[in-house]
Amino acid sequence: MSTDVQEWTVVSMLEWGTDYFKKRNIPDPRLSIEWLLAEVLQVKRLDLYLKFDRPLTHAELDDLRPLVKRRAAHEPLQYIVGYSDFMNARVSVTPDVLIPRIETEQLVEIILDRHPAGSPLSVLDIGTGSGCIPIALKIERSEWSISALDISAAALDTARKNAAANEADISFLKGDITQWRNLSLGHNFDIIVSNPPYILPDEKDTLESQVTDHEPALALFCQSIEQMYGNVIDCAAAHLGDQGQLYLEIHERYSDTILSLFEPEKWSASLHEDYENKPRFITAAKQFSG
Repeated sequence: MSTDVQEWTVVSMLEWGTDYFKKRNIPDPRLSIEWLLAEVLQVKRLDLYLKFDRPLTHAELDDLRPLVKRRAAHEPLQYIVGYSDFMNARVSVTPDVLIPRIETEQLVEIILDRHPAGSPLSVLDIGTGSGCIPIALKIERSEWSISALDISAAALDTARKNAAANEADISFLKGDITQWRNLSLGHNFDIIVSNPPYILPDEKDTLESQVTDHEPALALFCQSIEQMYGNVIDCAAAHLGDQGQLYLEIHERYSDTILSLFEPEKWSASLHEDYENKPRFITAAKQFSG
């Protein structure tokens, strides 16, 4: 990106950046240059198209250049700009936390659709990462009492900061779901939600480098699908009240395996598809114990 050969405008930068990222096999090349340019100019991405002929100053080009270089090295956009929008919240993201996905927004939407405002429910999020799930829930259901668990102290630090920035009152707990019997959760919950690590190590080569090289392995990978989800389900069985609800985001390739972990005498469980028609979620109601 030479600043001396030509006068750069918004439109010429968008065209150049899209081509530059395409040649380097960067996912979503047009979106990438839009997002970085909008960040430098401090405008919304769509507003770039109202400023097509606006010249870029040397200072703006100097600010943009290192961001383009980082994206060309396949660093995720959210880590470059330092945040991600998730439903009704903006959360900071660092390499200590997974970047929130659109599928997880759908998981939150399912919960909100099934539990209208007005009831003071208690909720636990297992594997909270950036805190995006409990923050989005708390913004929409201020009367809910929400706790969130993660194994990573660094992730919890980010989640706490995000909750404060979004004025969401959430209790954060450090703990390992694979050792759930040792957790001091305090009481039973009406809702437990989890988007746990669900990618197996032998699938690593199928992922984009921007994921494997930058996002935390602790939040991505598990050694056993059955063990990971089995622990979440067992913890939920022990810590949900009668007829409590469990909501899971799952690996679409192992949906039947995960569904089979629910014992029919203890749970009423069903599978749900995401917007791409992939089996992505399980909702389960704890059966009344009598």
